[in-house]
Amino acid sequence: MPLVSVIIPVYNGQKTIKFTIESVLQQILSDIEIIVINANSSDKTSNILNQIQDSRLKIFTYPKANVAVNRNRGLIHAKSEFVSFLDADDIWTPDKLEAQYNVLIENPAAGVAYSFTNAIDENGKFLRKCSHATWTGDVYAKLLLDDFIGSGSNVMVRSCAFTDVGNFDELLTNAQDTEMWLRLAAKYHFTVVKKAQVLYRISGNSMSSDILGLEKSNLAVIEKAFAHPKAASLQHLKLPATANLYKYLCYKALEAPPGQQNTIQAIRFLWKAIKCDRSLLLKPIVYKALLKLAAIAFLPVNLAKMLLARFPRISNTSTFLGYEKTY
Repeated sequence: MPLVSVIIPVYNGQKTIKFTIESVLQQILSDIEIIVINANSSDKTSNILNQIQDSRLKIFTYPKANVAVNRNRGLIHAKSEFVSFLDADDIWTPDKLEAQYNVLIENPAAGVAYSFTNAIDENGKFLRKCSHATWTGDVYAKLLLDDFIGSGSNVMVRSCAFTDVGNFDELLTNAQDTEMWLRLAAKYHFTVVKKAQVLYRISGNSMSSDILGLEKSNLAVIEKAFAHPKAASLQHLKLPATANLYKYLCYKALEAPPGQQNTIQAIRFLWKAIKCDRSLLLKPIVYKALLKLAAIAFLPVNLAKMLLARFPRISNTSTFLGYEKTY
């Protein structure tokens, strides 16, 4: 029996799936099985998968479904004591599985291991650091405020934990990861590898670009998490958690280039963020956001692009993420 089962759901992933699987085949910890759930891809994904010759690779084809469904399909086939998930456009460093496996062996009370995450662009070029959290042990309160895991491609989980808490929520179209980590954190300790080992690819058609879907699903996850008995003494964190969500949504909405932005949507997110955290009114980021929105709303697209490129301090609204409360 292999030590780790790696589950990779894919739908029309011809641009990245080869690089993703190669990053798994190159893992230092080689005693693994790679379970690819091909959700009836209509591009060249199937051909690319069939060209990869490695006995550890197992390919299963199913009808198209959301990520939660496909991860659950992968869990049906998994035979190992430990499970990791990898999205079809993300990449791991070669030591990822080995390091996470080792920390779980060293910490038998922990059910989940995670690493640091960095973002890359569509061409694999480094963009920025993402989550470099170091929370360990009982992290439920931390996760209520912020999904510091960073992506679904991050964790390694003991298989018995899924038997205990159940599979991914198939009714969620977004935030399935966050909801699962919260369920795991309600019963299990987390441990961390303090290295950037997960490269999270950001592209225009990624799931995280569905901002309205992100809002709806994350609000549902917040309601469910704070209704859990584990959160009985943590209700004071609900408003900051909601504020953190809208700060993130502000960042995502304002990240879209001129011509691809929904100004009304961005204004609504900004108003919600301020409503949940009045201290934002004292922060420069709010006025940078308003200037950026004004440029996009009232100027021709090419002029807005030129202006924002000339004044990058105004166009960069990632500071919203820095105002997320995590403690």
